[in-house]
Amino acid sequence: MKLRFKKSIVEISRIVLGAVFVFSGFVKAVDPWGTIYKIEDHLEAFGLDLWSFIALPFAFGLFVIEFGIGICLLLGVYRKLNTIFALLFLAVMTPLTLYLAIKNPITDCGCFGDALTLSNRQTFFKNLPLLLMAIYLFLHYKLIMSAFTKRCYSLIAFWAYAFIAGVALYSFSCLPILDFRPYKTGANIPALMEIPEDAEQPVFDTKLIYSKDGIQREFTIADYPKGDSSWVFVTSKTVTVKKGYEPPIHDFSITTEEGDDITGNVLSDPNYTFLLIAHKLGEASDNNVYKINNIYDYSQKFGYKFYALTASNPAEIREWVKNTGAEYPFCTMDDITLKTIVRSNPGLLLLKNGTIINKWSNRTLPNLSKLNMPLDNGNIGKIPAKHNERNMIIATLIFIIPLSILFLLDFFVYGKQQRERGEKRLAQNK
Repeated sequence: MKLRFKKSIVEISRIVLGAVFVFSGFVKAVDPWGTIYKIEDHLEAFGLDLWSFIALPFAFGLFVIEFGIGICLLLGVYRKLNTIFALLFLAVMTPLTLYLAIKNPITDCGCFGDALTLSNRQTFFKNLPLLLMAIYLFLHYKLIMSAFTKRCYSLIAFWAYAFIAGVALYSFSCLPILDFRPYKTGANIPALMEIPEDAEQPVFDTKLIYSKDGIQREFTIADYPKGDSSWVFVTSKTVTVKKGYEPPIHDFSITTEEGDDITGNVLSDPNYTFLLIAHKLGEASDNNVYKINNIYDYSQKFGYKFYALTASNPAEIREWVKNTGAEYPFCTMDDITLKTIVRSNPGLLLLKNGTIINKWSNRTLPNLSKLNMPLDNGNIGKIPAKHNERNMIIATLIFIIPLSILFLLDFFVYGKQQRERGEKRLAQNK
């Protein structure tokens, strides 16, 4: 009975821990740029800006290892080794998330990418039971059930790491195969910027600091020394006691070089509008500038608006124009917002009535051969059907089909051989 109970705890821990590792690794891998940006935020919060060059390799290493550990745990592959890896991983991450929960240098640790946002405190309390499970699995790894014979272990581990690396490289070069951000295709930006009338309002606490005889004291708005000239106002500070409702999109604002806000005009335009997204022109790829210029010429021919949105300074804009021959108008937008809209520098967005019709990375820009007619007459001007669902099904099949074939081969060939050897040994012992 005691052994059965231990096996039950081991199996529950293995499945839960494996599923969390797989989910965490996968949602990071489908949006590698988002993971890189989050690591850069961590480095900046710890005052390690000079180490930002490690963000890219660290991001890839992080989600590849997470996914690989998770798959191996779920399938019972390399049991001892992967329980050690899981324990070491959580032994590092749990104290780190405790520090983040206490100091709160950033609001979101990014452990589940943009698929699921947790506060630092929630992340720490999520890691505590996972750490306990990892310890238990490490102590009782021999009780873990395996779905394959040992001959297949290396193939399974290789396929898990190769698959997630392939997903990440594709999403890194093109666009995330799954888009969890508010700026996904089909999203209506004005609707996502609205605040409901009955939405919860934020609560603020304002402190007024006055000085008297060289001593500073804090007052509230209700009890500050109004009319008492012996107190001299120094400063005030406002702290958010409770956050109110924040719409999914709250920082989408387009400003022309002349300082005019054209956000409303762009989002309410019933015609198509192209938005070239380049958060930092100094770091933007210029490999396909001829395509961008051709798309701009196409937009002018058919009467579509075209704006380049950037957070770069005027000097960088002038340098880009000089090097690329760009004739399109430039506007400014917040750097973080631009990086959120398109995970590419540059990238391209197509809007109509404030709805995101399509978007492309620098590598997947539409060819001029497809831009020989009005957008209403072609697929480019139509929202791709069920982008996330389709890509999830494709990715799942690509991963599961080889594993299923290997499982059948293992069961009917390797498993049969193993059973025959067992029967021979049993016969010899008799």
